[in-house]
Amino acid sequence: MDTNSAIGLTLIALLLLVYFYLFSPSSVTPETKTVTRDSTIQRNSSTIIDSAAAKQYDDLGLFLPGKQEFTSVENDVLKLRFSSHGTLRGVNLKNFKTYNQQPLLLAENDNNKFSLLATYKGHTIDLYQLNYQLETLEEGDTTKVILIAKLSETSFLRHVYSIPSKGYHIYYSIESHGIPLGGKHVDFSWIDFIAPQEKDLKDSRGKTTINYYLAANSFDGLSESSSESRSLTEPLKWVAIKQKFFLSAIFAKEDFASGSLAISVDPNDSSIIKTAAISLSIPLDAISTKKANFSYYFGPNDYKITKEVATGFSRNMYIGWPPVIWVNTFLLMPVFNFLQTLISNYGIIILLLVLFMKLLLMPLTYSSYMGMAKMRLLKPELDAIKEKNGDNLTQTQQDQMRLYQQAGVNPYSGCIPLIIQMPVLLSMFYLFPNSIDLRQRPFLWAEDLSTWDSIVTLPFSVPFGYGNHLSLFVLLMTASQLVFQWQNNQLQSLKGPMKSIGYVMPIIFLFYLNSFSAGLSFYYFVSNMLTFAQQAIIKHFVSENKIKAIMDENRKKATSGMGKKSKFIAKLEDAMKFREEARKKTKK
Repeated sequence: MDTNSAIGLTLIALLLLVYFYLFSPSSVTPETKTVTRDSTIQRNSSTIIDSAAAKQYDDLGLFLPGKQEFTSVENDVLKLRFSSHGTLRGVNLKNFKTYNQQPLLLAENDNNKFSLLATYKGHTIDLYQLNYQLETLEEGDTTKVILIAKLSETSFLRHVYSIPSKGYHIYYSIESHGIPLGGKHVDFSWIDFIAPQEKDLKDSRGKTTINYYLAANSFDGLSESSSESRSLTEPLKWVAIKQKFFLSAIFAKEDFASGSLAISVDPNDSSIIKTAAISLSIPLDAISTKKANFSYYFGPNDYKITKEVATGFSRNMYIGWPPVIWVNTFLLMPVFNFLQTLISNYGIIILLLVLFMKLLLMPLTYSSYMGMAKMRLLKPELDAIKEKNGDNLTQTQQDQMRLYQQAGVNPYSGCIPLIIQMPVLLSMFYLFPNSIDLRQRPFLWAEDLSTWDSIVTLPFSVPFGYGNHLSLFVLLMTASQLVFQWQNNQLQSLKGPMKSIGYVMPIIFLFYLNSFSAGLSFYYFVSNMLTFAQQAIIKHFVSENKIKAIMDENRKKATSGMGKKSKFIAKLEDAMKFREEARKKTKK
């Protein structure tokens, strides 16, 4: 590798670093900006309806007194608890546990607050404050929870929750008959004080937000790194409270008319990841005409599941932007899912995935090695050209192009294959930290491949983002990369800063990746080890003497006029001629 190639590789490494910095999951930092919260957004508070407030409900005030009742319903994956006030009071994902091996609850008592504000006889009332008559019945493989407040046979409010025997969906409908609700909309409000589920609070906060999908087929979301509020005047299809690995979402069959969303964080409160506040407008005529049909999704943020839920819903799992997302969607994830059907050890799955990718990219690796080998053989002649032309840069470049043409060498043939492989490298950066398949999967000393492994917990925090723990997989990855760089330096004739610059990037990533997924650092470590093996095999079967003989044969053909100039070299020469002509015109 000559100095130009080394500079090219260094630029690629810097591009990787900038990419990781700009597109990595963001950590939450305290901000002065906060979302305004009124008395309705209070944790562990209860609403007391006094006699004055009860008057606002008029004849519906008959349904305010009475003891609140609860009923529980289960299917294969959910355990649900409903209140006679018409709301969900508990959602337990039966197949998952928190990091501390406690039941994983996406809704629990006062951690979730619902309200349904309507205008009734000139007053604003909350329909979720009424105490409904609660009934549970079975219809085929579906359990229905029916809540009704009946003033007469022809005047009533009804909520119906339908729970299928399988899956993470809950269907919900609201019906008003003979109740003179006023205005054009009923306002549905959902406040979620999101409880921690994972090992790393900082990482969880950096991946928690509210996403939504407009009726105009547009996906968007609030900031993951700071508090934000947003008002939406367009109709919405669905809104999701997104955590690192789980989703709580509501869908409208006929669209929500509009909405407002807010996400906020209190850095000093470790009992809550963030507070999500959702307000959605439901057309009143939909409620009176039995068209107010909705559904909830409480479940994993698993691409295999969410892609079947609704249009755009799978985008809650962020797996990069093109072309990275294409690599993940059409290559890595299908292979990863296939390996899961054969093997239960996820460390072995990652190892086999590395092996598969190395075999797939072997032609590019071989091309890169051959390009660097050719440049290494030409380096003495390239140095001689530089020495002969001195400060005449234009003549040096022209002589070098002539040498490349005669030898049949593309000066960028060592770097281009590396650039082509970058989407694969970056795709792992998104896939492993966000894959629920790795959640709580142990391997060797790592208790959970979806988060960082630790062999030592320090009594202090190391600056520059390193943290207070030592990740052994990251240490092994860094050590293997440093050894790889040392090995390459033995084969090159680089001198001065260019010889040592290759050691800088592994040290930077030592700090940067220390708090990333253990599965990711294990993948990169195994990839480095297989790269050693690849290079050893290629070196064993590829003789530099044969490469030199081919280059000499190309020179003979070029000298005799039989050599064919490559399109790439021709374009480079044309570009240099154009630049030289422009330089001469500028001097005149």
